[in-house]
Amino acid sequence: MPDASVPSPNAPETTPKPEVVDDFVTRSHRTASGLRYTSTTGRMVLRKEEDAEGKTEGFNAKAEIFLVAYTAETEETPATGNGTKSRAKKPAGPMAANRRPVVFAFNGGPGSASLWLHMGLLGPRIVDSGDVGNMTPAPYGVIDNPESLLEHADVVMIDPVNTGFSRVVEGGTTDEFHSFTADRDLVAEVIRLWVTRNQRWLSPKYLVGESYGTMRAVAVARRLQEAHGMAVNGLGLISTVLNMSTLEFAPGNDTPYALHLPTYAAIAHYHGRHGNRPLEEIVRDAEDYASGDYVVALHLGNRLSKRKLDGVVKHLAELTTLSESFIRRTNLRWDYMEFATELLRENGLMVGRIDGRFTGVPPRLQESHTWDDPSLRAITPAYAAAINHYVRAELGYESDLPYEVLTGRVHPWSYDSFEGKPIDVTADLERLLIDIPELRVHVDYGYHDGATPHYAAEYVWAHLDVPAAARERFSHHYYAAGHMMYLDPAVRAAQLAALAEFVTRV
Repeated sequence: MPDASVPSPNAPETTPKPEVVDDFVTRSHRTASGLRYTSTTGRMVLRKEEDAEGKTEGFNAKAEIFLVAYTAETEETPATGNGTKSRAKKPAGPMAANRRPVVFAFNGGPGSASLWLHMGLLGPRIVDSGDVGNMTPAPYGVIDNPESLLEHADVVMIDPVNTGFSRVVEGGTTDEFHSFTADRDLVAEVIRLWVTRNQRWLSPKYLVGESYGTMRAVAVARRLQEAHGMAVNGLGLISTVLNMSTLEFAPGNDTPYALHLPTYAAIAHYHGRHGNRPLEEIVRDAEDYASGDYVVALHLGNRLSKRKLDGVVKHLAELTTLSESFIRRTNLRWDYMEFATELLRENGLMVGRIDGRFTGVPPRLQESHTWDDPSLRAITPAYAAAINHYVRAELGYESDLPYEVLTGRVHPWSYDSFEGKPIDVTADLERLLIDIPELRVHVDYGYHDGATPHYAAEYVWAHLDVPAAARERFSHHYYAAGHMMYLDPAVRAAQLAALAEFVTRV
């Protein structure tokens, strides 16, 4: 009988898979003002304790999350500056160094990498993209950010799974993190791990999100509090959506039609269709009408008298500058993309969704609805060029993976935890405001943002079930700009000044 302990000469050789480890590059830099800082760029391995049938299966690698961390240097915490790959450094130095605020930031989508906030607003270096009417032509450029938030706080940019360079580990399930709950828990774990490794539990901590990233920020803050006892000091919500039912044009849901009206009026104003009237005056008129006669007309449905219907049609036409025939044909109800294709139809143009200031020629001039967005088409190439150049040439991180800017690889996105109820995180925000009495909320709105209208966010604040004192911890900032309001250099400067005050206020 052959010895079972001796492998057969014909048996295939097995080579154990190499351990998946963190892959970081550190470099030292200096801002234009003279601040020395370290960039730590690369992929953090996230592991999960697993068990089956009562037996542990170990602490297994599940995903590699791409992040860029900017931390101010002190004499006690010099950066190596040699561009070598290493694990994330743990800052040493006095307690005061670890009291510096740290901002964790991400974009939304789902499916968007963090390059928009990174290269447009928060980073020490930003894209030279230009703005509507004066866009920088290819091949674009990367320039110093004169108002960088790094002057006031450390900044960590996070790309969720399958965005940027983030991926599941080899052999992992590609859609494991493509859900509200799994994404929330993953981002919370990235933050917990970074804070722990870098000895920052005693630092003021802020989460800044844009678009779906605002929903993620609230959910992650609640997860950190519940799962790890970590209290954040503030939430920065840029182009906010916390309750999806305020945006979804679904049968039987009249709320979004009214909440979009002020945005329609603002975009019509930008395109010169309201004469010399001030923007704020037009927006206030539309808000008053949206919360008054228009919402009543929507709720009455076919019980609305012909005389009142005629009056509503006339007033909506005045506010939006859409034709009365269009408004009648849509039964007072049209979604944003119908507006986008209709507003400038006679000029052969459509307006953008992310930013209604932008225009473009639609795929077909007779379209009544399209998801083509001339604003995204205008700005994406500059941001994609900037991030792909910057992480390699200036931060020293090399990868042959494509940097996923706006990817469909995360879809379908699961909201199974909200089955049978609206996709809404306002209850999480209410608990955070009550449980953390010092928590503050900074909100940025763009009047020309068709993706997350400002009045929809205001509707959410008006329905928060919190004490009056909690509502006083909000700061609201309005800009004549779109979803990525920082495209306008003047707006970016004002936005960063307000964020600096927000993260440094004691």
